[in-house]
Amino acid sequence: MAGKPTPLSGFPELLPAQRFVESAVLDTLAEVFELHGFANVETRAVEPLDQLLRKGDTSKEVYVLRRLQEVGSGDAGLGLHFDLTVPFARYVLENAGKLEFPFRRYQIQKVWRGERPQDGRYREFTQADIDVVGAGELPVHHDVEVARVMLDALGRLTALIGLPGFRLQVNNRKLIQGFYTGLGVPDLDETMRLIDKLDKLPADAVRSQLVEAGLTGEQAQACLDLAGICTSDESFEAQVRALGVTDPLLDEGLAELAALMRGCAALVTDQVRIEADLKIARGLDYYTGTVFETRLDGHESLGSICSGGRYDALASDGKTTYPGVGISLGVSRLLVPLLNRGELVADRSVPSVVLVALADEESRPAADVLAGQLRGNGVPCEVAASPQKFGRQIRYAERRGIPYVLFSTDDGPQIKDIRSGDQVAADPASWSPPAADLKPRITLTQEKTQ
Repeated sequence: MAGKPTPLSGFPELLPAQRFVESAVLDTLAEVFELHGFANVETRAVEPLDQLLRKGDTSKEVYVLRRLQEVGSGDAGLGLHFDLTVPFARYVLENAGKLEFPFRRYQIQKVWRGERPQDGRYREFTQADIDVVGAGELPVHHDVEVARVMLDALGRLTALIGLPGFRLQVNNRKLIQGFYTGLGVPDLDETMRLIDKLDKLPADAVRSQLVEAGLTGEQAQACLDLAGICTSDESFEAQVRALGVTDPLLDEGLAELAALMRGCAALVTDQVRIEADLKIARGLDYYTGTVFETRLDGHESLGSICSGGRYDALASDGKTTYPGVGISLGVSRLLVPLLNRGELVADRSVPSVVLVALADEESRPAADVLAGQLRGNGVPCEVAASPQKFGRQIRYAERRGIPYVLFSTDDGPQIKDIRSGDQVAADPASWSPPAADLKPRITLTQEKTQ
């Protein structure tokens, strides 16, 4: 390849130390999901276009799959998946006879979306999804379960990488739709779509758009009053009742949201909180009950980094309908901006804990034996690339973040902690570093986050 390549916007690539952070996050998520009994699946990268376009207004975002030298129909009608929910719905339908319901799955994969790249939004990115799907019916307690799993995962991420905290915002589409029905709103979907703009537009602008959509001034204000309710407990119910609107669907939505808040209360901490935020609606039209959005404290400009909800009819084979509830964490949306700004770092760029020093090329076989003994004891290590002066080999280890250097001496192997200068005799077959040094450490740079 001649010349320096030009980076592709929207397709993030990570340096080794950054990749370690991402890998540690993905490992933590998988561990938490499996602790809650979710099975891992992976679906193909492509789906039929007619399936991809069922999820709403996504036609401008789908990447079409086509061979450069295509003959005949070729791969026409296929596109790269832009999320993991639509492929999962297809997966359930194809494998329903082999699955036990309710089926609990987690999935961590790349997805592709043809939108304008910006901070936190990419054309290729990693998502981590969990879903519970039932056959015919799915009790609402699974909505609570999914929220609890994600709260657990977010809590462990704050401990792992020192993030400031998360705010899981929840609402219920039945509550919203029941309120609008009881209010006599002419177009429920359009009203919901406009209210969903409140994070981007001032209330007066949204009120004007509601009136243009056919609502009276009083109806528009009542919708804004509902959207303004936000509580960290079940007190939202009394505030909604005080607005004087009644409807059976509203009652059902209030009860489901209250049950979710009660079920998650024990997992709330200073770093991971849950709010009943009644302006949350989610823009996708297949949600039918609980909806989720999540903000990272101090980084609200990233938007929702974790979202999802209840869908009662996303998958159906004509005989059986498969309702589900799920939530998706945008791993790339969360991590890549922090990594690119240097706010989130690992203290070394390699997994090596020890550099085995090399006195001369003739001693390389002996150094390889020492390295093998370390690895046999579970200690990642590498042998020096060349027999430079020991001072240069130590500086080489420092640049890569390797904390220890092993020397061969007349008195036997010696381990040197190059941070403190301490050096002790050590048997490579049994020596282990302190647990904190065994893997690269992840830190959130304090001066960057204040």
